[in-house]
Amino acid sequence: MLASDRQLPVSGGPEKRAYVRDIFSAIAPTYDRLNRIISFRLDQSWRRYAVARLGWEREPEGIYLDLCAGTLDFAAALARLPGFRGRVAAADFARSMLEQGRDKSDRVDPIAADVLDLPFAAEQFDGAMIGWGVRNLVDLDSGLAEAARVLKPGARLVILEMAVPEQPLLRSGFQLYFRRIMPWIGRLISKHTTAYSWLPESARVFPPPAELARRLSAQGFEDVHYKLFMGGVCAMHVGTRA
Repeated sequence: MLASDRQLPVSGGPEKRAYVRDIFSAIAPTYDRLNRIISFRLDQSWRRYAVARLGWEREPEGIYLDLCAGTLDFAAALARLPGFRGRVAAADFARSMLEQGRDKSDRVDPIAADVLDLPFAAEQFDGAMIGWGVRNLVDLDSGLAEAARVLKPGARLVILEMAVPEQPLLRSGFQLYFRRIMPWIGRLISKHTTAYSWLPESARVFPPPAELARRLSAQGFEDVHYKLFMGGVCAMHVGTRA
């Protein structure tokens, strides 16, 4: 059975892992273009805002980690900053995604790796970021625990992720766009029948921002806080490794 023919396995387990890997490998060539279109280019400004909260200025020559790195947009947003002289390890288990971004910065090192089993020593990184990837993890708590394991004490983790607005009118607009319009645009450009139905469905069942903050705290992060963008369509979480 092709990935495009499967039911959306949002509940987790090996089927979810295989599905996520398959769809992101399939849509890699059109991923950046579609991100700009479906987010009205807001994804770029949200990344810049999140990178500014990473605290990289404390260690401008340090080693940073981009998890669920995709086409390396988040990693490149940090690597290209004036004054940044360090390296960014960009980990993703879909090699096709990493290959699409390989020319975005010579300070970024793509690494084919699963967030749940990172090939890095403990307390190795000066900061980490995850852009729209945690909802794709088979085991969210294990992924957050792995991020905590490889971060140095005092290092920050910054997460960007979709959310469902609480305000009824905004939530209705969100559901109309993300369940009807966006999947149609995604199918038209990517030619994949379910990849862009995955985003709204996976966002629907993902823990709300307050619960994600609680789970970050449970995995060893301190001073956890979050900010909502566009009334709650996207959330940025920041936590400091204890």
